[in-house]
This record gives sequence, structure tokens and C-alpha cells, in this order.
Amino acid sequence: MGELFEQLVQVMAALRGPNGCPWDKAQTHESIKRNTIEEAYEVASAIEERNYEKLKEELGDLLLQVVFHAQMASEANRFDITDVVRDLVRKLIERHPHVFGEKRVETPEQALEQWESIKANERTRSGSLMEGLAWSLPSLMLAHHAQKRAAQVGFDWNDPLAALQKLKEEVEEVESTLQDEDSNRQRLEEEIGDLLFSAVNVARLAKVDSEMALRQSIRKFIERFKAIEEIAKRKGKNLAEMSLSQMDEIWEAIKKGKVKSR
Repeated sequence: MGELFEQLVQVMAALRGPNGCPWDKAQTHESIKRNTIEEAYEVASAIEERNYEKLKEELGDLLLQVVFHAQMASEANRFDITDVVRDLVRKLIERHPHVFGEKRVETPEQALEQWESIKANERTRSGSLMEGLAWSLPSLMLAHHAQKRAAQVGFDWNDPLAALQKLKEEVEEVESTLQDEDSNRQRLEEEIGDLLFSAVNVARLAKVDSEMALRQSIRKFIERFKAIEEIAKRKGKNLAEMSLSQMDEIWEAIKKGKVKSR
């Protein structure tokens, strides 16, 4: 395994070398940042599909991104892949004192609580619990992390029902803004942002991953819409020519399992 990983590092160095690939040589951290994010999502997609052959391939593509960034950093004398691995090993050991030290935990929940506590202490030493938030994260995930960090010092709702009440208040704020003819787009954007942030709070306190919950709802919507298209096609109809009530009737029938697309 060690030799194989070293070969991977050498291949990446060759791709960026004098006789390497023009495209690889032209890249920067910034130019492939989006690729890195997309590859992480491809991994998540393969997991959701339970496609383990695809997962193996996507993990390889994600590993490529790690090696690619490390190679570019090495060329600039910032750090190399060895530094990346060394820091990761150190972090894993420091955050698992129940394995590599004297502390003991009995449950996964206790282990996670200890991990978060260690991370919180590290951030406090840097000046703020909000230090190091990854702004490139999807907004729902970023909101979850910001809320979770604030909760570490007790700045949080007691339970999801209390957060739900706040969510209802935010719905009323959005409704009021929409009804106000003098309101502007900026105010509406702010109120809808507060609404979404409150929804994440409810999900987090109910121990639901809002990002994954939304992805599942999107997948469900797409599957049902495709079913509408298929049913309309079987009936010789074009969706663009159908009324909303006609499409909604098919939608409700699909939801209730009364009709199937195939």
C-alpha cells in the first residue's frame, strides 16, 4: 500500500512536471476548488445509491483532489502530502484520548461529545468558536455547523418544539413582508434567510441532517415529476398543454400510490 500511494504521488508530480499534461500544469488551488467540492458530492451520491463499485471509483477521484492540491502546495514550498498525512495522524490521536490515552468512553455518543469538546477547546484558543467555519459548505450545512458551535456554550433552544415555534414566527414574518407593498427584495431575502436558518435549527435539534433531508426531498420530487411525465406521455398528453390542476391530480395520485409510472 505504501509503495502504491507513493506511485500515486509520483504520477501526480509527473503530470505537473516539465513534460507533463498542459491542463494539469495550468491548474491552481482556485481553479480546481469546484472539482474538489463536486467529487465530494459524487461520493455522497454513490453512498445514497448504495453503489459500492461507483463509491470505490468516486473515492479515488476525491483522493486525486487531495494529492493534486498537495502537489501544488509542494511546488510553492508551502507543504506536501507528507505534512497532510502527518497532521491528520496527529489530529486523530489527539481527538481520541479514549483510544490513545487514559480517558474512557462507553458509547458512540460519548465519543462524539468528547471529539466536539476537544475541537471547541481548539477554537476557543484561536479566539472564537466561529473560527474556521468553511464558507464553501452548502448553506444548510454551514448553518448547522454555526448553530452547533453556538450550542456548545449553551446558546441554543431547549428542544425542537421551541425552535419550531420560532420557525412559525419566521413564516409569519415572510408572509407579512410578501403582503407589504412597500417591502423591498433585500428585506424579503433577509426574512426568507431567517426562515431557512430556523428550519435548520428545528432539524438539528430533532437530530435530522437538514442537508440530507432536503436532498431526499429533491430526489423524491424528481422521481414523482418523472412519473407525471411518463403518465402524461402514456395518455398522449404534453405537460405544457395540461393545466396545473390536471398535473396536480396525477401528482396526488402518485403520492397516494394509486397510479404508477410503469
